[in-house]
Amino acid sequence: MDPNSIVYRAAIWLIPLVIAIVFHEVAHGLAARALGDPTAAERKRLSLNPIRHVDPIGTVVLPLILALTRMPVFGWAKPVPVNYARLRNPRRDMMLVALAGPGMNFALALAGAVLLGLLLAGAGEVRLGSVGAFVAQNLFNFVIVNIFLALFNLLPLPPFDGGHVVQGLLPPAAAERWASFGRFGFPLLFILLLIVPAIWPSANIVAQLIVPPADAVNKWFFAITEAIAG
Repeated sequence: MDPNSIVYRAAIWLIPLVIAIVFHEVAHGLAARALGDPTAAERKRLSLNPIRHVDPIGTVVLPLILALTRMPVFGWAKPVPVNYARLRNPRRDMMLVALAGPGMNFALALAGAVLLGLLLAGAGEVRLGSVGAFVAQNLFNFVIVNIFLALFNLLPLPPFDGGHVVQGLLPPAAAERWASFGRFGFPLLFILLLIVPAIWPSANIVAQLIVPPADAVNKWFFAITEAIAG
């Protein structure tokens, strides 16, 4: 395996990202089902089959471009359907459903940190270009990607999970107006994350709001890896 090849560089980011995104979406659906809404299950979206969740742009094209240009890798999948009206306590439960996705990503990051520590403890030394090095790099990136996705999705803006939490905390009339911004979510996403930073670098939301806390959380998780690896 050539660590400098485009295929290698793409794989060590896309594999962790696809797994992280799929589990994120399934967590939303499982939480919704537990709280009274089986819509995701009825539409066969509680599956770990990536094909059922992949968005060609958000899951493949954009992350691939970001990985190859060495920018922070993020993306999205097709949202799992949630029927607000079928939840037992819609305002409260929608917040819990929203938080299930980032919660799953933090749990996956912890699992990745532990597995990486076990791999390094067992291998002693991972040879560059070996299968072990490929697995180790995937686990390392798996931790980074899951932490980044968790914090990214907690941004308090629609259509992010954090936006749904804000909606649940607002009075009903204000919550309805807030939710109406959701239809502008993806165009706004591209403007805020790609166009604005290109014109005004100091307004880069990812660099200013996500990267610093992500770096701090990464250190905590990799401290677990180091403790296990010895």
